Amino acid sequence: MKQLQIVSADSVEWQEVDMPQPGLGEVLLKVDAVTTCPHWDLHMMSGEPMFPGARVDYPLTPGQPGHEIVGNVVEVGPGVDDLAVGARVAAWRDRGAKVRLGGYAQYVPFAADSLLEVNTDLAPQSIASLELAMCVQVTFDRLRQFGLLEGKRIAVGGMGPAGLVAVQMARAWGAESVLAVDPLQDRRERALQLGVDAAVEPKDGAFAEAAGGPVDVAVDCAGAKASVEFLMGHTLGAVALFGVLRDAVAYGWQQWRSKVDILGYGSHNRDAAERALALVEDGRLDLSCLVTHELPLSDYVEGVELLRSQQALKVCFLPHA
Repeated sequence: MKQLQIVSADSVEWQEVDMPQPGLGEVLLKVDAVTTCPHWDLHMMSGEPMFPGARVDYPLTPGQPGHEIVGNVVEVGPGVDDLAVGARVAAWRDRGAKVRLGGYAQYVPFAADSLLEVNTDLAPQSIASLELAMCVQVTFDRLRQFGLLEGKRIAVGGMGPAGLVAVQMARAWGAESVLAVDPLQDRRERALQLGVDAAVEPKDGAFAEAAGGPVDVAVDCAGAKASVEFLMGHTLGAVALFGVLRDAVAYGWQQWRSKVDILGYGSHNRDAAERALALVEDGRLDLSCLVTHELPLSDYVEGVELLRSQQALKVCFLPHA
């Protein structure tokens, strides 16, 4: 079988290796598709750590950083009772760095408790990004916990893949209105196609005209200082932080005076994944709209260049093409 390995910055190898075997608590997957997690792929290919204070050591573990996968179980390892050969599954959890093989491969041994069985009728592009949907659902679970979702006017900042998931979840979980905020016109147009009430640039006048004033709640999916601070200045209640922040954000007199709360991120969990999967299967969450390009996995470098140039939103790689 073949696997991808990033051996240095902007350099990969498409390697022929022996078929892996599932270990304790694992199943062996024949991978149908893997979608990019753009920040991970861009950081690992550029040699920049994903999180402040971390480091990138080459060569990466083979198959990393691939983790948004869908496939079929072809072998069951010891200690697995809830999945059988032939089951169609998607990863709901990134297993982290300490794995033998990441998702960028034709066959992958995968922890069974990090997989959910999915409808066989779903196209690969419609379910491969389940892990991302779980991540976003964690933020919406926190909003629901504090009564900050149903019947609220919500703005979402950053119409990358996470933002496009977030605007759909806001609608699905009962928001009164959903406003998309992004500086790029094509990203705003994508949000409009998903049924948001309005999509605007992060500018005071445009936002005020579209929203009629500050919104009740905002969700930042950009992870940028400017985005978070803009949302804090246009929100009456809370700003939930989903995007990974790498810079300090100013919370001062104006935010204190306006009683704006900051809601941090929660923990990844299976319940959130199951709620996200239910939204996909009943048609309230479309993950296929995130995929703009489809390529053989052997063309990984080309796919990353499409992400880097912002021609692609997400790339769906096909390991067996």
